[in-house]
Amino acid sequence: MAAEAERRAAWRASLAVALAVSAYGISFGALAVAAGLDILQTCVLSLVMFSGGSQFALIGVIASGGTAAGPAAIAGAALLGLRNGLYAIRVSPIIGPGWPKRLLAGHLTIDESTAVATAQPTLESQRIGFWATGALIYVGWNLTTLLGAVLGDQLGDVRQWGLDAAAAAAFLGLLWPRLTALQPIAVAVGAAVVATALIPVLPQGVPVLVAALVAVVVGLTNLFGVRPAEELDETGERP
Repeated sequence: MAAEAERRAAWRASLAVALAVSAYGISFGALAVAAGLDILQTCVLSLVMFSGGSQFALIGVIASGGTAAGPAAIAGAALLGLRNGLYAIRVSPIIGPGWPKRLLAGHLTIDESTAVATAQPTLESQRIGFWATGALIYVGWNLTTLLGAVLGDQLGDVRQWGLDAAAAAAFLGLLWPRLTALQPIAVAVGAAVVATALIPVLPQGVPVLVAALVAVVVGLTNLFGVRPAEELDETGERP
């Protein structure tokens, strides 16, 4: 019964996150068309790149600088996409062996699939969380990208619909239950402070990568973590 409950919980989390993030795809489709891409280009970008942050970074630079900003847009999107490589290290044990499976997993390794998978308590539920979240978001994101691209200017300012906050709200819902000890709270607060301070002064994508170093430093030093008790010698005294 416990295993079945864990599986159902993984499916529920996957569906909830997929619905929130997919809704944000409407925003991307509309903004991409407004930036100068046609409907086909917008849809292909979602199908092939499939990394929301990188996609928004790309069209953001193009919108401000036109086609001449293409190299800068690609560089910014690629830089932001480096985080997915870090995620791959974490989810590799969850995916398991087999190159065909790993190649497919590489395309579905995004913020949300990693977050849902790592939030689950067992390997089986982690695999459900990863594959279900990745597949559901891939289908939903591409459908809503098409919808947003077709509707285009009819949507007006997409922020008035709250779509820009959907993905952030989904992440907060995943993060909040894990803030039960000093160490994860310190990582969350430290990363948020670093990213907020650097956003005005560094290129798009770089603040996220620098903020990730907070977790690396805390993890390597076990700062604020629970340290294992010292072993006792045969007399019961500490060596």
